[in-house]
Amino acid sequence: MYHNNNHTCNLQIKDCGPEPMITNIDRMTKINSNYRTALWTGDHLQVTLMCIPVGGSIGLEMHEDTDQFIRIEDGYALVKMGKCKDNLDCQQRVNGNFAFVIPACIWHNIVNIGRTPLKLYSIYAPPKHPFGTVHRTKEEAECTEKHK
Repeated sequence: MYHNNNHTCNLQIKDCGPEPMITNIDRMTKINSNYRTALWTGDHLQVTLMCIPVGGSIGLEMHEDTDQFIRIEDGYALVKMGKCKDNLDCQQRVNGNFAFVIPACIWHNIVNIGRTPLKLYSIYAPPKHPFGTVHRTKEEAECTEKHK
């Protein structure tokens, strides 16, 4: 089965994995208003859409067994990374069209420093969140993560 998300509104964005999918990732990322929405989850890879509110962040984190690719589609962010959570020595201000890779075991945070919601998509390998994940807010995401 083939899934085409080009004509999907925000209320209908759903996880289409592991079926093949062709989509306008820029459009899907920009219409997502949830903190996190899984767009595609397979056995070895996951694509999530994120919307970080003004002044918000993903919070300092590190994934022991997951590499991550992130692309900013809209907004302004401060990206922080480092091998030690007390020394995030790789920092850069970025805007739309910037991408960055976070290898496993690297501490990182992304802070929205703009005046509008930060819109990005993230690719995890292997998947980080359960199939169909939708977190409306960061608080909801944190609560769900604690109960795993």
